[in-house]
Amino acid sequence: MNAELRQHAARYVELLRRHGKKEAWLPTGLARRLPSSSTSSTSAPIRSAPAPVSKQETSPVVRNTTTIASPKPKNDFDLNSILQGVSGSKTDKLAALRKKTEVCKICPHLAKSRTQVVFGVGDPEAKLMFVGEAPGAEEDKQGEPFVGLAGKLLTKMITAMELTREQVYIANVLKCRPDMPANTSGNRKPTRTEMDTCLPYLRAQVAIIAPTVIVALGSTAVEGLFGPQKTTISRLRGTWMELDGVPVRPTFHPSYLLHNQDLALKRLVWTDLLAAMEKLSLPISEKQRGFFLKPAA
Repeated sequence: MNAELRQHAARYVELLRRHGKKEAWLPTGLARRLPSSSTSSTSAPIRSAPAPVSKQETSPVVRNTTTIASPKPKNDFDLNSILQGVSGSKTDKLAALRKKTEVCKICPHLAKSRTQVVFGVGDPEAKLMFVGEAPGAEEDKQGEPFVGLAGKLLTKMITAMELTREQVYIANVLKCRPDMPANTSGNRKPTRTEMDTCLPYLRAQVAIIAPTVIVALGSTAVEGLFGPQKTTISRLRGTWMELDGVPVRPTFHPSYLLHNQDLALKRLVWTDLLAAMEKLSLPISEKQRGFFLKPAA
């Protein structure tokens, strides 16, 4: 292979990594000839696939995959400063962190409009953590994440995993409900600045709880955790990302399922939850594996 082709291949892999892609199609033998710059510490080495078994296989292209690390989130203030002075058990640490968020006024417009801070709820020892985007009107009123219609569906999803809300931990990227113009209803998407500003509180929660798996609910949650993405949640779901060393499984937000009563969509979300269960080494019954599959004809 000539040097120019190797350079093109290396640039291709780097471009995929920056766009959050997890795998690439490369010609046979190309992976092992890529220059070392294409297999940096941010991505796993690309390995050539085994030779085809069948003598009749004539395709010159095989699938070579590489895991490409997701970008680290950018923060406006240091995570360590958030955790400074926080000690004791996980319960104590979360209580101390909650007090810090409750008096936070870094976003003056949110501090002025909120009813209360929606910190998070669940087991401090939880192995599974769900992350949404921001509180809605009902969450702002009750002070607990996912208590509206989408929250009720999330509870059903957790129950289908044979878990309870008390066994997992639920939080949002934003701890305050995004303010709305006067005399208007509904919710708005958090701004990039709001998410970047509030993200260290969530990362502190993750650092304290130390979950084994995080499920990111919806494209805005993924954007809040990892920054703007060059692709859609439809393409991101079904893959694994990583936040501070914790595997993150993106999937559709429960509210999306409420507006799209499609069995196939429910199956996609359930597939993501099954993947989380497998990562957690939770038992999975044949009944659970068959959820949301079309009955055999």
